[in-house]
Amino acid sequence: MKNNEYYVEYEILQNRPGLLGEIASLMGLLKINIETINGVHENRRGILVNVPDQTSIERLESILSTMEPIKLIKIRKPTLLDRLAVRHGRYIVRNDECPHTFSFTRDELGIVVDFLAELLKDDSTKLIGIRGLPRVGKTESIVAASVCANKQWLFVSSTLLKQTIRNSLFHREYDPNNVYIIDGVVSTRSTEQHLHLIREIISRKLKTVIEHPDIFCQNTHYKINEFDTIIELRNLPNEEIINHLDPNDYGFYE
Repeated sequence: MKNNEYYVEYEILQNRPGLLGEIASLMGLLKINIETINGVHENRRGILVNVPDQTSIERLESILSTMEPIKLIKIRKPTLLDRLAVRHGRYIVRNDECPHTFSFTRDELGIVVDFLAELLKDDSTKLIGIRGLPRVGKTESIVAASVCANKQWLFVSSTLLKQTIRNSLFHREYDPNNVYIIDGVVSTRSTEQHLHLIREIISRKLKTVIEHPDIFCQNTHYKINEFDTIIELRNLPNEEIINHLDPNDYGFYE
């Protein structure tokens, strides 16, 4: 992240012609460069800017706070969610009860891939869970995000093309640049040798994405709060994600 980059968000109270031009001209007078601008929520507009110094952003905040046609919402160093909001034109939905959980629908797969790719680039994010019913695009999203993040993906367990259950890895496959994909249902009905491999991967703090994390946690010693991020993927916004299936019923899953 650039040290002189800021995120500015305001709500339009009086939508009149020339309003955006006035704000852009103000930024130009303060020698603030607009990098990206987009609507982020109904009457709200988000802008990524590059400032020459702290004084410029302080002056901008002071002036914008006095403009009657708008209400200044945020001026801050941009977060990942800020960047994605400007890029895609809307904020990603965060679960109010569980802030590290984010919800999407199938028609937002492009945003899912972009969001997941950014998480895979982040060195602080090691363990990610993806909830969702069969054929909603979980595995495909992980693979696509790995490509976007310039990471090599490796199936530890999966049923994408055929059932895959790895009991060991070659030495060269232990690589911090890899993304390890685990199907939580397949793995929890597998052998102790396979589960030992999963424990080894997670203990090494390697980038790991687990599908069906709730079922995985039900059948292992891991807890859901050990995941850095949980992504929920649904066909429709109100679709219920079944998290308590017996692993023997895996025929229902992809």
